[in-house]
This record gives sequence, structure tokens and C-alpha cells, in this order.
Amino acid sequence: MNKIKPVRVIAVTSGKGGVGKTNLSVNIGISLSQMGQRVVLMDADMGLANVDILLGVYPKFNLSHVLSGEKTLDEIMIDGPSGLRVIPGASGIQKMSELTTVEQAAVIHAFSEIDQDIDVLIVDTAAGISASVVNFARACQEIIVVVCDEPTSLTDAYAFIKLLNRDYGLSHFHVITNMVQTAQQGIALFQKLSKVTDRYLDVTLKFAGAVPYDEYLRKSVQKQTPVVMGFPRSKASLALKTIAARIDSWPLKSQAGGYIEFFIERMIQYGSQKDVA
Repeated sequence: MNKIKPVRVIAVTSGKGGVGKTNLSVNIGISLSQMGQRVVLMDADMGLANVDILLGVYPKFNLSHVLSGEKTLDEIMIDGPSGLRVIPGASGIQKMSELTTVEQAAVIHAFSEIDQDIDVLIVDTAAGISASVVNFARACQEIIVVVCDEPTSLTDAYAFIKLLNRDYGLSHFHVITNMVQTAQQGIALFQKLSKVTDRYLDVTLKFAGAVPYDEYLRKSVQKQTPVVMGFPRSKASLALKTIAARIDSWPLKSQAGGYIEFFIERMIQYGSQKDVA
């Protein structure tokens, strides 16, 4: 890997499950790949990984084999569509959902072994506010929070942002509103969340875009084909491509946070701290 080249490292997360977070991660990753970016998507949902299911690929190895020392990240990485590279998570392995902070750091440290150039690393975290989710989000350069128009989605997203802000000092977040009826509804949903964070927290939320409810998105999941490939002119696809272009235009941070090495170092640093139960 080029050791000095900035890498855009993005966590895609949500306060709760069922908001379409992984689907957005996959389609944004593919859209960025189609734009010429070298993208790696890491399925960081330890224990309930499903990126491979959405893509219709069946990896022989996953992150559990990296943690055990049997494989390197390069060896488990698989080719996805449109040049996207995927680091498969482990599904149905309870131990992987209960990793200590040191074990999480060991997984991330394996990135030093990746023998290829990367422009964008997307980390698709688990839902919720477990120690694993918090640590992965803290290690990333940018954090995208996905919300939909449900009270629990907004409440849990606020709780996640509050935790990262008050306990760890993070203050900048991007928000994608998903499964909205109109673009106006998506903006209103973002404003509803930002109104609360503005009042109670010292954070800056930026609107990354809205993805409409689209029957073609459901069809694409059934076909195990990303919607931006299976139905490229659908409403959801056009919205996702717009969001990807917006992400590509974000300024690359010049400080250490723009490097894979810093991603590794921060996780090791967390590993030296007290584990969060």
C-alpha cells in the first residue's frame, strides 16, 4: 500500500437496525467505484454480517479467519461488482459479536498488510451503540448516520451522536435520510434531528442527501444485485449516485486522520484503554 497517500475513511452507521444502512453502504461504494475510485467496503458488523448476501457472493473466509491468524485481509478480500473490493464480516459467530477492544484493534491492525492502493475505505458498522460500533466510528475520518422517518430511528440516532460527542469529543457528522417519500420529507427529517442536536449538543450535522422509498430497491435486494447496477435509472439509484458524488467532493483532510496508518493507530490506542462491556 502507498504509505503516504490520503485515504478517505468513512463509517456508515445508524442508531438502530432496519434503516437500510448496509444497502446504502454497498450502493454508495459501487457508485464511487464507477466514478473511478478504488473502494474497499469492510463489513464491520461482527457476528451479523450481510454485505455478501446483498451482493450475492459467498466468501470462503472472513474476518474471523483474520482474527485467528489463519488469513490476512488481502487473502479474505473478494471482488465485488464494478471493481468494489469487499472485506467479508462473520455471520452467525457469536464470539465475533463479543470482541474485546483489543481484538477489534487486532482486526484493524491487519490493514497494514493490505498490499494495494485504496482511495476510499467504507466501514459498514453494526447498528446500535455497542463498543465495537463506537470504536470503529471513532477510528474513521467521516461518520455518516443513516436515519428514516420513524421515532425510534431519530431517537437512537440522537443517542448515538450524543454518546460520541459527550464521551469522545466528536462533533462532525453527516446524515443520510432513507426511505423517504419526497426530497422535502428527507430534508425535514434531517432538520428535525439537527434541531434537537443544536439545542442539546455541541455538534455540526451536515445533510448528505435523501434516498426515496423505491420498489426497485426491494427488487434489487431480492435479486441480490445492487440497485445502482440492476436499476440504474430508478429514483433510489439516482439519489445514491448523487450522494456518492457529494462524498467524492468532500475535502480530504490533510491531517493524519486521512491515512490508513492513523486508522490503525487509533484502534491500537483504544485497545490499550479499558474495554467497554
